[in-house]
Amino acid sequence: MSNGDIFVGEVIGTAILILFGAGVCAAVTLRYSKARASGWIVIAFGWGFGVLAGAYTAAPLSGGHLNPAVTLGIAVDTDEWGKVWVYLLGQMVGAMLGAVLCYLTYFAQFQANVRQTGTTKGTAEEPLPTLGIFSTIPEIRNPVANLMTEIIATVGLVLPILAFGLTKGLGESGTQVLIVALLVVGIGLSLGGPTGYAINPARDLGPRIVHTFLPIPNKGTSDWSYAWIPVVGPLIGGALAGLIYNAAF
Repeated sequence: MSNGDIFVGEVIGTAILILFGAGVCAAVTLRYSKARASGWIVIAFGWGFGVLAGAYTAAPLSGGHLNPAVTLGIAVDTDEWGKVWVYLLGQMVGAMLGAVLCYLTYFAQFQANVRQTGTTKGTAEEPLPTLGIFSTIPEIRNPVANLMTEIIATVGLVLPILAFGLTKGLGESGTQVLIVALLVVGIGLSLGGPTGYAINPARDLGPRIVHTFLPIPNKGTSDWSYAWIPVVGPLIGGALAGLIYNAAF
C-alpha cells in the first residue's frame, strides 16, 4: 500500500467512524432529536456500526486501522514502523473531519442549545453540555482509575484484533470487520461505563479539538485537563496488546 492510499483510506474511514459515533451521541443527547434519551445500548451499537462502515470502506486502501492504538499494536508486533506516521496523520484528519460532519448534520439542533423558557409556569431548561457528543467524559474523575480503565479496555480491543489475523477464513470471507464491530459494541456495553471507552486516541482528541473551535451556543467546556487520559491510556493499551500477542502467539 502506498502512503497516499493509506492516508486517504484512513481519512475516509475514520471520518465515517466519527460521523456515526458522534452522530449517535448527538441523537441521544440533543434536546430536539427524535432519538433523545435512547440510552447507552443505542450509543454502543451506533459506535459499532461506525466501525463497521468505516473499516469496510477503508480496508481496500489502508487495511482500515482507524485507530492509533491498533496501528501501534500492529507495529509493536511486526516491528514495522515506516508507515505508522501516515496512519496516525490520516486518522487524526479523519477524526476532525467526522466531527465537523456531525456538527453540520445536527446544525439546527446545536443552534437550539440555548436556555428555553417554559410556557406553563415560567420555568427554564439549562443548555445541554455538548462535549460528551464529541469526546469522552469520566463518570468519576480519578486519573489513575480512568487511565487503567482505558488501558484495559484497549487491550481488550487490540489483542483480539491481532488474534483474528490467525483465523484465515475471517479475512478471506470479509467477516473480520464485522467481528471487530461487534467487539466494539461488546466493549462499550461491558467496559464503557467508567470513562465512555475512548479506546482510540484519534477518536477522542480529534473531535475534542473540533469542539474547542466550533461555534456551538452554550457548548460548555472542552475539558482539556482530562484530554491526556483517552490518548495515553489507549496508546499504552495498544502497545501492551502488541507485546502480549508477540510473546504468546
